[in-house]
Amino acid sequence: MSDSIINGISVPFVPIGGVDGLQQRVPVELPGEGTFEKILQKQLKELKFSKHAQQRLDSQQITLSESDMQNLQTAVQKADDKGSQDALVLLRDMAFVVSVRNRTVVTAVDNQRMKDNVFTNIDSAIIAA
Repeated sequence: MSDSIINGISVPFVPIGGVDGLQQRVPVELPGEGTFEKILQKQLKELKFSKHAQQRLDSQQITLSESDMQNLQTAVQKADDKGSQDALVLLRDMAFVVSVRNRTVVTAVDNQRMKDNVFTNIDSAIIAA
């Protein structure tokens, strides 16, 4: 038995209807979120916490509500819109130093530790609602 050659490729068999009768491939739609690009962009915009910031939150027993997270995320987006690189975000009685470009909270400070504290290496400050 000899192989058939289709588009320069040797294949062991040919479908009964021939290759002209094959359907065109239909693009696959991802459910819910949509395309890979949309999912990637959403992930890139989500705020992350560095290991140091997470340790600070845990040691100072700081808990952030869903509303706090939304306000923090909005403040970071505003800083990004203004071209900020590293920002101090004041939220309620807490302060967060955020790498805006990386969307990462670098450190967190509660109101007890904010007193007499100097924040360096920031180029903007945002008071979050």
